[in-house]
Amino acid sequence: MENAGFFERVYEVCRQIPEGRVTSYGAIARYLGSPQSARMVGWAMNASHNIDDVPAHRVVNRNGLLSGKSHFGGSDAMAQLLQAEGVPVEGNQIVNFEKYFWDPAKEPGVGFRQ
Repeated sequence: MENAGFFERVYEVCRQIPEGRVTSYGAIARYLGSPQSARMVGWAMNASHNIDDVPAHRVVNRNGLLSGKSHFGGSDAMAQLLQAEGVPVEGNQIVNFEKYFWDPAKEPGVGFRQ
């Protein structure tokens, strides 16, 4: 799998995450037909911080933990971005994660198709 092409596909999915919602690395990987590539989705998110239109703060781990928070310049920046969108965060974890979880494979309105 070519990283650059995979990363761009990840970014296309991320651009579709609605404001005030979150998804997981694994959900993106599954949607892209590569369910074993959640870690590579994480690498793509880490590499996305110089791309203005990729809302990387909306991608968390499968338990709703802000596992990518160290890549946001400040220890609370990721949580602050999510809270500004109405997503409650306590102790670096999304409160009521299921309520805010967005699955690209199940919800309509995703502009990108594999």
